[in-house]
Amino acid sequence: MEPKTRLAPLPERLRPKTLEEVVGQDHLTGPGKPLRRMLEVGRLQSLILWGPPGSGKTTLARLLAEGVGQEMLALSAVNAGVREIKEAVARAREVGGLVLFLDEIHRFNKSQQDALLPHVESGLLTLIGATTENPSFEVNPALRSRARVYVLRPLEPEEIRQLLERALQHPEGLLGVEAEPKALELLAQASMGDVRRALSALELAATLAGKITLESVKEGLGAGTLGLDKGGEHFYDLISALHKSVRGNHVDAALYYLARMLEGGVDPLYLARRLVRMAVEDIGLADPLALRLAVAAQQTYDFLGSPEGELALAELTIYLALAPKSNAVYVAWKKAQELARQHPDAPVPLHLRNAPTGLMKSLGYGKAYAYYHDDPEGSFAQAYLPEGLEGLTLYEATGEGWEERVRERLEALRRRFRKAKLGKD
Repeated sequence: MEPKTRLAPLPERLRPKTLEEVVGQDHLTGPGKPLRRMLEVGRLQSLILWGPPGSGKTTLARLLAEGVGQEMLALSAVNAGVREIKEAVARAREVGGLVLFLDEIHRFNKSQQDALLPHVESGLLTLIGATTENPSFEVNPALRSRARVYVLRPLEPEEIRQLLERALQHPEGLLGVEAEPKALELLAQASMGDVRRALSALELAATLAGKITLESVKEGLGAGTLGLDKGGEHFYDLISALHKSVRGNHVDAALYYLARMLEGGVDPLYLARRLVRMAVEDIGLADPLALRLAVAAQQTYDFLGSPEGELALAELTIYLALAPKSNAVYVAWKKAQELARQHPDAPVPLHLRNAPTGLMKSLGYGKAYAYYHDDPEGSFAQAYLPEGLEGLTLYEATGEGWEERVRERLEALRRRFRKAKLGKD
């Protein structure tokens, strides 16, 4: 009897073949964005992809190497060392250069990272490092200076949902398998931005029940997630309740939902990311210390782990719930994004442009620019926004907390701009 052909796991079978199939990293792969530009010009530079598990680091590395027609050698820093680097260098010399994909690059010690330096600098090796840890702390400055860092973000639930539905329609996926919409919704939320986890759980759910149901999804996700749905609430209900309790200044409710999710097996670092978002979205400049404390709490948990580090998340939750609230920064940013989409080509005023060459100077670049420290009044009299957008107001500070001081400063500055413009006219 011949052995059955081993079927690759679903995440591997559905790994994107082109950049267009990649979901969730538009800030890197969209039109005009850095990774797409590299493929368009056919030239790959050394880089480090920093992002959470299942965000697409390995997929992007493969697509970049294939897109520029270079051979790629993949190593994991978990079990590779200087010997493997020497072998990669020897192979690169044979073929005239190659892409070295080094997963978990943060696990390489200083001497191992130093062994890469001369070959990355010479261009013999084009390094693509992947890490879930902050490269500022885990990658040597010398190596970091030779590789641009690109940050990948965890996928949003709607992006995960899109990939789950693709898996159910793909001939190499789970074509023909029935799925309950609520089951896909739970899976999209409970996978916490990790595509690999979502697709693996989807495949296991289909294997266990022959179709995708709420119960099979819970089994596919594993015991750590089951506690989130004991009372019938879905994962996203608890996240929503935590966020709205913090926004609504209800300290006790916020602590309860935080504890409930931690007890249910939610990744504490995922909760830390959500709390950081609350600090910038719902508090902003009403209390600038909120963001600093949020980042400190995330780093504290990362350093201590569970259960000690969970106390830092509890402290942060209490602080955020007590803090004055303002979404003025959030609203202003949304307006700025919309304005940028409506006026993507509005010319920068000539006096604000840099003039590094004689030709640019002769064209008026930088001419009559009023340097604030030398000419404050002239600085207020000159235009900053493109023609046609003058007088635009995006940010409006509230009277909450520290933002009351911001509002006073903002109003005083805008009065000076109006007065200087009237004097100029």
